[in-house]
Amino acid sequence: MLKKRILYVVVAMLFAVSVHAQFEKDKLYIGASMTGLNLSFNGVDDLNIGVEAQGGYLVDDNLMLLANASFQHSGNKVVPNSYSAGVGGRYYIIQNGIYLGANCKWIHAQHSYNDIMPGVEVGYAFFINGSVTIEPAVYYNQSFKSHSDYSTIGFKVGIGVYL
Repeated sequence: MLKKRILYVVVAMLFAVSVHAQFEKDKLYIGASMTGLNLSFNGVDDLNIGVEAQGGYLVDDNLMLLANASFQHSGNKVVPNSYSAGVGGRYYIIQNGIYLGANCKWIHAQHSYNDIMPGVEVGYAFFINGSVTIEPAVYYNQSFKSHSDYSTIGFKVGIGVYL
């Protein structure tokens, strides 16, 4: 019985060390997520679904710089599809994977709609093995075009790989 408890303690300590190692300086990050899924809200869209790709680099322990690109489809008749590109960052506030993020995206849709949207997010990097994560997050993007119509709050789920 005592050997079993010691084994559990050793495994828990190894897990804690391996999770800590993922947020160290000079690690690379590659991620993809599904956004919207009708779990986001703004003043003009009915259906809202999108995909996002991210790449990042940990410039210091717990501090990551990110670049992202995305495609979004919505039920809005005026702006049905949009594309975005942006930069941002994450700060992992504790070693179990909770993070705060901030970003700024340039959005382009159709021929006449362009917007710059700063955003914030809170998420969790849940490790399913030593380097692969499932990352649910809640986000808010602020529109400068029309605050009540295009500003968006939503939920996204992604998969990340820490190299």
